[in-house]
Amino acid sequence: KRTLLPLPQEETSAIIFPCHPAVQRPELRHMVRNWGESEELRLGTAGCDRTCSLQMMELLRCIPLLLFLLFVCGLDHFIFSILSIIQHHSFVQYSYQTSHHLTVNVMGTSLMAQLIRGTIGALNTSFETQVETSNLACLPQPTAMTRQQYLNTCLPLGALALLCLAQVYPFRLRRAIAAFYFPKREKARVLFLYNKLLRQRKNFVHLQRGRIARQARQPPGLGTLLLEWCRRCCPWLRRYLPRRCTLCGTPETPRHRPCHDPDCGALYCEPCW
Repeated sequence: KRTLLPLPQEETSAIIFPCHPAVQRPELRHMVRNWGESEELRLGTAGCDRTCSLQMMELLRCIPLLLFLLFVCGLDHFIFSILSIIQHHSFVQYSYQTSHHLTVNVMGTSLMAQLIRGTIGALNTSFETQVETSNLACLPQPTAMTRQQYLNTCLPLGALALLCLAQVYPFRLRRAIAAFYFPKREKARVLFLYNKLLRQRKNFVHLQRGRIARQARQPPGLGTLLLEWCRRCCPWLRRYLPRRCTLCGTPETPRHRPCHDPDCGALYCEPCW
């Protein structure tokens, strides 16, 4: 039977490898659409699984929370700024100082004068008053949030978004769990993916032949002609201006093969050839 491994670059980018630590292209594609197909390959066995990708929906649900959090933090800073301006520019301090002196002098040495002097003399008073007051008690006393408080506020939302992105790793275990409980179904899924990749490879050859034929019928561009002229006139520039595979675009290596037709000049890597 025809073998599938090693996979070409085009097929590798469309399959999920469970042991790969990075988030792969199909998983990223699931983050930007609601429904998708995920294919998994592990140790030479593969399975195809149609899933409803909820990562995008979960990330979208985080956006209203993020906007609300930004609105609340911005509103808090705005109110604090207004109250701080009021506190600093509306402060008024009053200082009131007064003095009062009353003296009654009764002249004379008679008995009546002495009596009046002893009676009215009690009215002699002298006092000073000094009062300082302000509207500090009536002014607002705003308190700004610290960086730690802002961090504690945003940390749960950040953890939620991180969990939405990190859930791709537990999702990779679904195929292994399903294969453990339903081994016959797993064989059917592996066979389905095997036939699907064979059909894709067969169609891929016909499609690429047609694309190369259409590309060959088109006249080369000015940039292509300039690069070819530089390679012919200056062989030492070939190291800095490498040719690329006509199909996949990989840079030229010693294992690349040119077309047998001398008038073609197309270059192919070993898998594409």
